[in-house]
Amino acid sequence: MEKHFQIDALDKKILTILSKDARMPFLEVARMCNVTGSAIHQRVQKMKDEGVISGSKFKIEPKGMGYNTCAFIGVQVNLTSVRSHDYVFDRIKQIPEVVECHHTSGKYSLLLKVITKSNEHLKNVIVEKIQSIVEVVSTETYISLQEGFTRDLPIE
Repeated sequence: MEKHFQIDALDKKILTILSKDARMPFLEVARMCNVTGSAIHQRVQKMKDEGVISGSKFKIEPKGMGYNTCAFIGVQVNLTSVRSHDYVFDRIKQIPEVVECHHTSGKYSLLLKVITKSNEHLKNVIVEKIQSIVEVVSTETYISLQEGFTRDLPIE
């Protein structure tokens, strides 16, 4: 049985505050939590060590960078090839427009999230970068018309 790190009420409050603004100074978080800055630092470090949280970074908005097309692509891989799944994964990893890659069960070996500047750019990525990998048997593409929502897991 896998052991999970147990977070308490203070950890939850810290996570709630920092999930809204990861750049907030620990001293300000400490004031909001009515504890010392070192207590916040220790708690955050412990949650990092336990794998509850990782890093902090700016979120780049694709549309602000001129990337207007988001698509999800299912990729079928020839699993009988000598260079199969790992080879295809390594090649896919080199395509900068692929922002997520999930190993999946079912019809597809891989499910990709791809962000491109236009539908024409998407077609280029599919045909010239993904389908050109010999071990890729087929792809199926779903263009996202609009992102409904995205969110973090609830802090409970």
